[in-house]
Amino acid sequence: MNEDSFSVIKLERYDTKNIVDKSINGSLTVVWRDWDDIIKNHPKMVYVTSVLPGQIKGPHLHTKRSSYFSCVHGKVVFVIRDDHGQFHEVIVDESEPVLIHVPNNVASAHMNLARETSRILTLADVSWKPNDNEMIDVTFDGYDWSKWKI
Repeated sequence: MNEDSFSVIKLERYDTKNIVDKSINGSLTVVWRDWDDIIKNHPKMVYVTSVLPGQIKGPHLHTKRSSYFSCVHGKVVFVIRDDHGQFHEVIVDESEPVLIHVPNNVASAHMNLARETSRILTLADVSWKPNDNEMIDVTFDGYDWSKWKI
């Protein structure tokens, strides 16, 4: 697989602390900073998509847009078909945050593996416009989605 197929980038996560007693009160995950140089073309659109339990979004590809995905709630599997027709599975959840880069013209789908709605933060280098027709639905013939039944 060449580096244009997709990539998984581990994200920085920091504990946050109470200002009075310094106890941990949560965390902060850095998804993107303009000086990190992990996203070649700076995002032009940021959105959150939800996926119901056991449901699949995709598979499809974008002809113009490259996307960066991070699961911010729940648990999902990203299934990505590389330029050789091989399927790659990346299981992600909010406990170990990563950023998955899917370049334009690479087909992908994601399925919710949790028993609750999962949410995915998406950064895109080309913003969506109604009727721009740059998304193409595809099929993942031969891929066994049933192995992920929750």
